[in-house]
This record gives sequence, structure tokens and C-alpha cells, in this order.
Amino acid sequence: METVMQNIEAYGYAMLFIYSLGGGFVGIVAAGALSGFGYLNIFVSIAVVFAANTLGDQALFFISRSNKSAITPYLRRHRRKLALSHMLLKKHGARIIIIKKFIYGLKTLIPIVAGFTKYDAKKFLALNAIGALLFALIFGWGSYFAGEFFSQIAIYASDYPYILPIALIMIIGGSYLLVGYFARKKIKRRD
Repeated sequence: METVMQNIEAYGYAMLFIYSLGGGFVGIVAAGALSGFGYLNIFVSIAVVFAANTLGDQALFFISRSNKSAITPYLRRHRRKLALSHMLLKKHGARIIIIKKFIYGLKTLIPIVAGFTKYDAKKFLALNAIGALLFALIFGWGSYFAGEFFSQIAIYASDYPYILPIALIMIIGGSYLLVGYFARKKIKRRD
């Protein structure tokens, strides 16, 4: 375990950068939690994710702008999502570019669609940078504070080991009951 943590301290930012080129939700959450435990620096982690997300989406934008005919065959299975992305870009413009990072399934397609259209490259860069910064800040700080919270729970649970299994059973049981309640409610609405 100690070797893994030494590798994370040595190569963590490089791995985070490479992973975040393609979106990187899990990467920023893991980096935030590891920062909460003291293995990484939260400010550097947020900066790395911001830079990688911005660079990755800009690359998709320019690749799709300059190679539309070469990319199109690889996107045939995603025609409906591309059409939805195009419609959202047309309808919401700047807002969808900023919040695309938070929409799973569209965060990769919006830059491609923007590149296919005649969307202004400088405007896309500015909006993309704003969205990447919000993404990195929200999930970075959120997971950083959650990491501290969970470390406090781990310390408390080590003193009282019987509480964690009871809490886990309550959470799983409560989730099961809640899902069942909403499923029954949805079935009643159909009738």
C-alpha cells in the first residue's frame, strides 16, 4: 500500500492530466479525495484537471473542424446523440458549452458538433475554459471536503467498529425501500 501511495505522489498529476483529457470525472473526484488525505495538493489537482479538460475539448473541436469527413464514419452509431447535441448547441449555444461537462454522454459530442458547425473557435475556447474551470472547482473541492469527512468517519469507525455495518445495512435497506416506493408510485400513475 505504501508503494502505491508513493507512486501516486510521484506520478499522480501526470496520470490525472492524461485521464482528464477525455473528461475525467473519476480522476478529479479521486484527486480531491487524495488531496483531502494529504497525498496530493488540491490546488495543483484542480489546475491540472482544468488544463487537461480545456485542452482535450479544444483538440476535439479542431480535429472535427479540420477532419469532418474522416471522423464521420466513426460516429454513425451516435447519430441520434449527435443530432441532440446539434439541437442543444443551436438552442442553448453558450450555456450548453459551459455545462456540457456535467452531462454524461454529451460532454464529448458537443465539442465535435461545434467543430462540425461554423462555431467561432475563440468563443468556444472561452466558454470551454469557463466550463472546465467550474467542473474542476465543483468536483475538486466537493471531493476534497468529502475526503476529509470520510477520513473523520474512518477514525470514528475504528473506535466503534459495530456502527459501520449497521449504517451500511440502514443505507442499503433505505435505498431499497425508496426505490420500491418510487417504482410503485410510477406504476400507479400509468394506471
